[in-house]
Amino acid sequence: MYLTSNQVPTEILTVEEVAAMLKMSKRQIYEQTRKRGQVRQEHPIPILRINGNLRFRKADIEAWLDQLASENVLLC
Repeated sequence: MYLTSNQVPTEILTVEEVAAMLKMSKRQIYEQTRKRGQVRQEHPIPILRINGNLRFRKADIEAWLDQLASENVLLC
């Protein structure tokens, strides 16, 4: 668990766990993170790098999904 700025614990997820949560393949998640560095995306997937490994805070992914839904964004 990780504590966010308001001290609410949030789970740290792996690529596999985010893929399952979003019902996407691991490859699609890696593509989203790769695109983040190559082009300026308006809504990049929020990532953490811990010792070179990709990790995601569950609360950040949920907030990102809420933002995509509220702005009716289509990911390609």
